[in-house]
Amino acid sequence: QVQLVESGGGLVQPGGSLTLSCLASGRANNDFAMAWFRQAPGKERDFVAAIRWSGGNTNYADSVKGRFSITKQSFKNLVYLQMNSLKPEDTAVYYCAARYGSTLHDRASRYNYWGQGTQVTVSS
Repeated sequence: QVQLVESGGGLVQPGGSLTLSCLASGRANNDFAMAWFRQAPGKERDFVAAIRWSGGNTNYADSVKGRFSITKQSFKNLVYLQMNSLKPEDTAVYYCAARYGSTLHDRASRYNYWGQGTQVTVSS
């Protein structure tokens, strides 16, 4: 059973940076994809970025392209979301998600495993 644990959220000023981490345990093979989603109060859970475990291909939401970067450290079973030039509209609970298979879906319903979420607040 895959388990995901996020860390690294917090309060940051507009224009600042923050890095989120997701530790994935229980993965059975490398045909695996991981993603970050976010959910602001009263809104749907939106796709942010995804990465293929084997090969490292990535996919990003248009709203974060050029500002956010998703990377992984395979030997540590860690996936990171480096967030730069943060804006108040980036404020949300950020969730790590995972699925078996290599397709980098941008729909939350395609991911089977979820972390508990970590709050990111961008405010002065």
